[in-house]
Amino acid sequence: MSQDTEVSLETVCVQGGYRPQNGEPRQVPIIQSTTFKYDTSEFMGKLFDLEESGYFYTRLQNPTNDHVAGKIAALEGGTAAMLTSSGQAASFYAVFNIASAGDHVVASSAIYGGTYNLFAVTMRRMGISFTFVDPDCSDAELEAAFTPQTKAVFGETIANPALSVFDIERFAKAAHDHGVPLIVDNTFPTPVNCRPFEWGADIVTHSTTKYMDGHGAGVGGCIVDSGNFDWDAHADRFPGLTTPDESYHGVVYTERFGLEGAFITKATAQLMRDFGSIQAPQNAFLLNLGLESLHLRMAQHCRNGLALASFLSGHPKVAWVRYPSLPSDRYFERAQKYLPQGSCGVVSFGVAGGRQAAERFMKNLRLAQIATHVADARTCVLHPANATHRQMNDEELAAAGITPDLVRLSCGIEGTQDLVDDVAQALDAV
Repeated sequence: MSQDTEVSLETVCVQGGYRPQNGEPRQVPIIQSTTFKYDTSEFMGKLFDLEESGYFYTRLQNPTNDHVAGKIAALEGGTAAMLTSSGQAASFYAVFNIASAGDHVVASSAIYGGTYNLFAVTMRRMGISFTFVDPDCSDAELEAAFTPQTKAVFGETIANPALSVFDIERFAKAAHDHGVPLIVDNTFPTPVNCRPFEWGADIVTHSTTKYMDGHGAGVGGCIVDSGNFDWDAHADRFPGLTTPDESYHGVVYTERFGLEGAFITKATAQLMRDFGSIQAPQNAFLLNLGLESLHLRMAQHCRNGLALASFLSGHPKVAWVRYPSLPSDRYFERAQKYLPQGSCGVVSFGVAGGRQAAERFMKNLRLAQIATHVADARTCVLHPANATHRQMNDEELAAAGITPDLVRLSCGIEGTQDLVDDVAQALDAV
């Protein structure tokens, strides 16, 4: 639960989620234990029945993870959160917690390639269908995407790597008009630059592997519940939350835990219990170290991103540039609405000459490292069509906003001029 809303976001980054008592560790302790001891089996039974709060097995919950999840919940302005082993696990749990075989989800087509594959291939095999819509689709096209079986709408605040800006308010209204929640992946802006709950989103997910960790040290994910969606008002649509769970002796999550805790408790008690995609306590500890400087790092990421985008937009060897905070960008006006403090450090652009020119450019970079990663302290670069989105066909790539010449440059927190000089010399070699 969030108890940090009375202080600034900067203070929450540093001190949120953990309040050491007299004589306790100043830093969040790493509870590197699989199990926890209790004096009586009767009390242990109450834990298993969800009648008492506590810890009995780290596959479900761990104190280190809960401290860090609490900080992220406070940063997003949510009521409850859980850590997962990866961003992919977070996206899967967030959807599967309320959708099952025979159900349907509306999703933006401009999403991370791994998430697209998760939805379009793996979860489709589980019997859940997805309709992918252009994030800039017409009202009629958006309305037509819904079916009586629709259980959620999903989008990314800033799409990876298309860098389109999701119209959260518009999609939230459409979702709510159909009695379903809006789930938003807020990985790229982080709550430092955007808090989707303030625009109507109901569930937020993160790949904490990216900016939140910030140093490429630990893979992880997080789900945050706003506590705002009224599951009981749509009880027939969400029986998993509003009817007895026989695997927990008939507990009804909305009755026992309220709107503020039902979603995350069910995801923990059912999905984490059965799938076990936990974040290791050691990784949660590293994540917390990253969160303590998140507000400082995001400012430098954004400074570097805007500087590189501005330089690239005027370079004769660059065919096009996408960066939401660039005044010439098609999403600039929307970015000013949702991301007035800055968007992120990721710039997507096309090198004149296509795929071969892009690959030559990347080979000549000195500071920027070619890596299947994005959004950390070190600048890295990737050719998505040849890597993260490699499984997509040309039509799917186009729908996701990926072209063969697209280069994704993730600006780190190095000196701004050093990065500009590195990109300049690499372009000179093309």
